Amino acid sequence: MPKKKLPVNTAHQRIDDHEKLCRIMQNETNRKIKELKIQMCRLEKVVLGMIGMVVLGMGTIIIELFGRI
Repeated sequence: MPKKKLPVNTAHQRIDDHEKLCRIMQNETNRKIKELKIQMCRLEKVVLGMIGMVVLGMGTIIIELFGRI
């Protein structure tokens, strides 16, 4: 059975529709990546803050222990 050929206009329309969908998906992906980047920056700030608190707490304990000697 010979393959059914699509009219040229239909093929171009399908390609155009596919390209539009790809652009929409790419924009959506880029938006999600930006949101994740913002969330990661916030998480880094929280982690660095917690590390600072632990170092400060340990420093205070060390100073207190040396003060008793």
